[in-house]
Amino acid sequence: MQALASFRRWLFRLARDEQLPIILGQRRIFIVPTRAGTVFAVVLAVMLIGAINYNLSLGHALIFLLVGLGIVAMVHTFHNLFGLQMAPGRVQPVFAGDLARFPLHLENARRQSRRALEFSFAGQAANCVDLPAEGHATVAIACTTTRRGRLDPGRVTLASRYPLGLFRAWSYPHPTWSCVVYPRPIFTPLPAPSPNAHADHLHGDNGQEDFAGLRPRQISDPTRHIAWKAVARRSEEQALLVKQFAGGAAEELWLNWSQTPADRDPEERLSILAGWILAADDQQARYGLALPGTHIAPAQGDAHRASCLQSLALHGEDGESDQPR
Repeated sequence: MQALASFRRWLFRLARDEQLPIILGQRRIFIVPTRAGTVFAVVLAVMLIGAINYNLSLGHALIFLLVGLGIVAMVHTFHNLFGLQMAPGRVQPVFAGDLARFPLHLENARRQSRRALEFSFAGQAANCVDLPAEGHATVAIACTTTRRGRLDPGRVTLASRYPLGLFRAWSYPHPTWSCVVYPRPIFTPLPAPSPNAHADHLHGDNGQEDFAGLRPRQISDPTRHIAWKAVARRSEEQALLVKQFAGGAAEELWLNWSQTPADRDPEERLSILAGWILAADDQQARYGLALPGTHIAPAQGDAHRASCLQSLALHGEDGESDQPR
């Protein structure tokens, strides 16, 4: 088995392509007749037998013409891939269950266009693209995701049957790329925010420098932020008012592993945290993430959200992919 695997790696060049751009040379392209090509060859053989049996000169001429057409088609199919240059692009993270798209930048240095190039991963639907003469194109190769972690899609199958479909030429480029797959979010109510112990130190004794107004008090609001003077002036109203601070300096939200239901599966608990992160980001709240062995300080913004979700995706992975090859 080891010898067979080594032979397949040597034959199909299954090692990763570290050097960029990836250029398809003669030794990296394989070509075989398709089913239509096999039927075409069988028909020509039967026609040749009939032409020889009945001594038909025009039959011989037709057969040789069709054989020449088949040979020319084989050469064009091979040259449709030969010399193609490729380079992997940046892969955007996705949530488990979504399609991950791996961009591959293509460059055609020759003066003839390349037609019907099919790109796919093993067991996935193919993406077809035409590449203009001396032009560029980008194809996004789709790959299904099932679990969180770092997804390595494996080698790419590049194939072409252009122009007549009598032959199939293919190659196995293997760019160095991967995709971070976030846990599938489960949306549950956010935990209550906690007082920001550093707010007074950073913004004065009581945070008045960032005071932005008053709003009705919610159950999760700490009592120390109640505007008692404003409440006294509006004693006829039942609703309490709390001070609102710009930039979220008054309170911060900690999304802690210990706050998730302990009876849930660990993957479900990570999915709950992912839902909390998205909900907190939608509310433009200042939030932090606490996992066993990982603490991310409270912050806001797209970069902070991506950092938190990536920590969930790679939690416990130790650099190893959680995706099936």
